[in-house]
Amino acid sequence: MSFNSRRLKEIRENLGISKAEAARRLNMTAMGYGRYENGQREPSFQTINYIAQVFGTSSDYLYDKVNNPSANCITIYKSDDPVLFDLIQTYQQNSDSAIRIANYYQKLKNNKKE
Repeated sequence: MSFNSRRLKEIRENLGISKAEAARRLNMTAMGYGRYENGQREPSFQTINYIAQVFGTSSDYLYDKVNNPSANCITIYKSDDPVLFDLIQTYQQNSDSAIRIANYYQKLKNNKKE
């Protein structure tokens, strides 16, 4: 697996942020981030996963394994959104609730289209 620095730059540009802002969001130095984006240094697997999470993409996209930049997972912290966190937790733990929640969501989604 090889990290694709060109894709990192593309994702950052699509977000409309500078290298300095990207580094700030990732809690790293601008110089360190710049080395990743310029291909001078390859981030660790853990760092690539963190970058993907923060920038809303997937590590597979940054590794050039898929062409779709969409995220394939979302991390939700209870401290950021306790209601959504509890909803997801309920969904995972109770199959009956999960089916009802999914059906209700589909109904809402279909009503929005009309």
